[in-house]
Amino acid sequence: MLKQIADAFEHHDYQTAARLIKQLLKQEPNNPWTQLYLGRLQEVRGKLEAAERIYRQLLKGTPVPKIMAQARQGLARIEATAKEQRRQALVQATADPESNQLGVLVLKPISQQDKPTAAQHLARILGIDPYTARLQLPTRGWRLYRTGPVGELKYYGSLLREASIKCLWAAIADIKTINIYQVKYFSDSSDQETTVVCHNSQGQLGSFSFNWSEVTQRVEGRLPLFEKVVDLDARRNLTRKTQTLDYAMVCDLHLPQRHSILRLCDRNYQFQQGIALTPKPVSSHNGQSQNSRIHQSTTRANWNNLANYLKLRLREKPVWSDFTTFAQTALDYPDLLEKLESHIDLFRLVETPWDPAFQLYSGLVFFD
Repeated sequence: MLKQIADAFEHHDYQTAARLIKQLLKQEPNNPWTQLYLGRLQEVRGKLEAAERIYRQLLKGTPVPKIMAQARQGLARIEATAKEQRRQALVQATADPESNQLGVLVLKPISQQDKPTAAQHLARILGIDPYTARLQLPTRGWRLYRTGPVGELKYYGSLLREASIKCLWAAIADIKTINIYQVKYFSDSSDQETTVVCHNSQGQLGSFSFNWSEVTQRVEGRLPLFEKVVDLDARRNLTRKTQTLDYAMVCDLHLPQRHSILRLCDRNYQFQQGIALTPKPVSSHNGQSQNSRIHQSTTRANWNNLANYLKLRLREKPVWSDFTTFAQTALDYPDLLEKLESHIDLFRLVETPWDPAFQLYSGLVFFD
C-alpha cells in the first residue's frame, strides 16, 4: 500500500492518496511512513501548520534516514510556500499609495504563562527563530516593535491578532492630524463644563471650552530634564557628562469627538492664574529669594493639587501612565521621533527624543 500511496502522490492523484492513507491509519496508525504520508497529504491540502507538526514530530522520534530526509524536504517546501504567500500578501497590502505611509507597529504586554505559545506564533509570522521572538515579546508595557509602510505593518498586525498577540499599528501622518492644545490654566470650571486658556499648534493664545464628559481618558508621563555636569573619573580626570536633574510632569486629556488633546505640563502651567485649586496653589517666593530646590518643591505641590483636581473630575475615566516603559523602546528609533513635533514647550539646551516619544505614545493611545 505504501507503494500505491507514493505513486498517487507522484501522479498528483490526491483523492486516491487520501483514501489509501485513511485505510493505512486504521491498520498502522503509528507507522512512521503512515505519518509521513499523512503530513504530505495535509501539505497538499494547504493545511501547512498541521503538516509542519507531523514533520517535526517525525524528525524528533524517527531514526529512519529516508523518513527524516523527506520530513526535512517537507519542512523546506512549507517554508518556501509560506514565504511566497507572505510576499504576495504584502504586495497586495501595500498596493494602495496610502499604505506606503510611514507607520509603527506596537506589541502590547503578554503574560509569562502565554509567552511560549505567543513566541512560536510570532516566530512563524515574522520568519524569526522562537528564541529571538520570546525575547522580543513585552511583559510589562507597550513595545515599539517595528516601523515601515503602514500597510505592511497592518498586514503583520492582523496576523498577530489572529494568533492572540495583542498589538496596534498607526500611521505617523494620522498622529500628526490630532489637534494639540497646550493648556496655560483653567479659567472657568463647573461640574459639567470647563474652559481653559491655551496655545494651539500655531502658538496662538485663546480659550477652549468643553464638557468633562467629552474627555475619554488621561495620559500621564514624566520627561527627564538633563544638565551637563563636570565630574572626576577613576583617574581623577575631569569629565563632562549628562545627568538627569529633574522630571517634567505631563498630562494629556483626550477629546476624540473634537479630534483634540489638551496637554498640561507642570513647567508652564500658570498655577497663580484661573480657578482656585484645593488646597490653594503654593507660592514659590520666599521673601526676595527663590532657590531652585524651593521652586521644584512648590511646583510639585501645585502639580499634585492639579492632578487631584483632574482625578476628582475624571474619576471614572481610564488613566494611561506607562509612558516610561514605552519610551525606552521608542528611543531606539531616533529617525522616526525626529519626524514628530512634540508640542511640549520645555526649555532645553539640547533637543531630546523623550519629548516626541510622549507625543507618539499619547497619539497611539488616542487611536487605540
